[in-house]
Amino acid sequence: MPTCHLDNRALFQLQGPEAEHFLQNVITNDLSALKDGECRPSALLTPQGKILFDFLVSRAGSETLRIECRTDIAADLVKRLTLYKLRAKVDISEIEQRTIAVSWQSDSASSEKDSTLTDCRFPADLNVRRHYGETPEADSTRELWDELRIANAVAESGNDFALGDAFPHDVLYDQNGGIGLKKGCFVGQEVVSRMHHRGTARRRLLITESDSDLPPPGTELRADGKPLGTLGTVSGPKGLAIVRIDRVKDAMDTGTPVLAGDTAVTFAIPQWASFTFPESTESAG
Repeated sequence: MPTCHLDNRALFQLQGPEAEHFLQNVITNDLSALKDGECRPSALLTPQGKILFDFLVSRAGSETLRIECRTDIAADLVKRLTLYKLRAKVDISEIEQRTIAVSWQSDSASSEKDSTLTDCRFPADLNVRRHYGETPEADSTRELWDELRIANAVAESGNDFALGDAFPHDVLYDQNGGIGLKKGCFVGQEVVSRMHHRGTARRRLLITESDSDLPPPGTELRADGKPLGTLGTVSGPKGLAIVRIDRVKDAMDTGTPVLAGDTAVTFAIPQWASFTFPESTESAG
């Protein structure tokens, strides 16, 4: 059971009789489907539908929800939630934990006692766990954790996209349970719903591969001089990238090489995803 420590994560909680109702009305995830022992991807969007903050949400007891996010955005996220809170009976407070442990290929089940939760962004057979509270000893590296994220197309802001620059569909939140498309209103919901039902999502997170080591994150991807996107997390010859899938399909159909700098790359849709490459540039859903 590989275990890795992440020291760039922060935890806080929302507690009170109106905590769930309040959060349900502003974030993308449908909390009515959130089970004990799970943490699920979610986001707070701009009114224009772009991701302002990304995070994981889980239950932490009666009338209490827990949020895990990047350390450097935690204060701003709390400030924004406090702005939306108005008179709702919700207390927002920090949880004192500076290191989060993640493990995978674990035989253990979720435990309320030690707050070991299933990370639902990954396939169930990998049994990826996040450990809140007591932190088990690390015996793996951040590089191996990144390799796991790449192999399963799990994007995180900072590494794979800039906040304020991506729609939830870009980072596959419509595929991995990060959006409650039937839950009703939330901030930015109208744009997200229109994009989903019209099938107009042209940018998608794909797994990128090359015959040699990929260049650094942020390297632009081009085909015949046209920009397709940029590299995100990389590990040796594999990485993640949010790209225009219509332009990728055009390059595939014409045999035009796609280059990251001077390195030729190929793309794959994650096996668990339900979308496909468009048949033409007019159909990019």
